[in-house]
Amino acid sequence: MACTACSSPTVVFSIPEEYREHAPGESPAGSLCTRCLNVDPDGGSPLEEPDFSRVSDAYPTDPDAAIPLALAVALCSSLATNRAAIEDLLEAVERAGTDPLLALDRLVDDPDIEPTIDLERRRHQLEQLLY
Repeated sequence: MACTACSSPTVVFSIPEEYREHAPGESPAGSLCTRCLNVDPDGGSPLEEPDFSRVSDAYPTDPDAAIPLALAVALCSSLATNRAAIEDLLEAVERAGTDPLLALDRLVDDPDIEPTIDLERRRHQLEQLLY
């Protein structure tokens, strides 16, 4: 499946029940773009184990960290509106053993990633928000 924003390949994944309220359209499945990090609802039939390594070497491969990180980045277009959801999602990333700010730093440095938002600026704002 191709990304609706940039036509790049995507990774299709199931969205766990506890994160669906934060997902686009509260969908049970989504697709993460391997280039712009856009998350689309209803990405098709998710695989049992989505291959998040297709996104970037900097992206977490454990779905327990990868899924909430994808949803948090998708919500970063409006930090003010989505503050509580972003905090919850990034705390879930951390509980899964991944430093969310370090992951964002690495994604910013990846030349193959071109997020639809200014991820470097958002990363700084998230640091202020979280710590």
